Amino acid sequence: MEGLILIQQIIVWVIPVIFAITIHETAHGWVAKQYGDNTAWMLGRLTLNPIKHIDPIGTILVPGLMYAFTGFMFGWAKPVPVNIRNLRKPKHDMAIVALAGPVSNILMAIVWALFIRITILSDIAEAHEALIFMGIVGIEINLILALLNLLPIPPLDGSRILSWALPGRWAVYYNQFEQYGFYLLVILLMTNSLGAILGYPLGIARAFFFSLAGL
Repeated sequence: MEGLILIQQIIVWVIPVIFAITIHETAHGWVAKQYGDNTAWMLGRLTLNPIKHIDPIGTILVPGLMYAFTGFMFGWAKPVPVNIRNLRKPKHDMAIVALAGPVSNILMAIVWALFIRITILSDIAEAHEALIFMGIVGIEINLILALLNLLPIPPLDGSRILSWALPGRWAVYYNQFEQYGFYLLVILLMTNSLGAILGYPLGIARAFFFSLAGL
């Protein structure tokens, strides 16, 4: 992004990130509503207004401090509340609600890929480079969010899916690990183990979506 001025670089990053986080969380709440839980809807969280999904600490403070002092960034949005007792088939339906987040990110990656292809074909002069970079960021951030959230580490979405697949007693033991999940994620990040885990599938997914985009 050497050819872009500072404000363009900020916009190129901020817009895809806001869309990725907002739609991911809204997807959880919307699917939960389809399966009988209106909690997110009643609290006004079924919205594309990013302010409703921003966690001041997890979305702004922690990522900013981590990037400033370590060079890498990690954060989270305000989780959409889901009352599992309201779901018709709690264990099964919770897995579907969890899966909705990563699926929404994959769909957004497709949209950004098509956005890049249309931009390349349209020749929009000065905005051309910035729009392509924005699309690339959109693909990257959504693929990272999708793959990261599919990891079976509580409380990530992948843990809800694995919990559904485990027999009752094992699921209970597994869910008790949630209180340590955040610390495990931080350790994986700081030791670059997370990058090693996600690197191969991310590379394959990136190649596919960049091909779709015509890059």
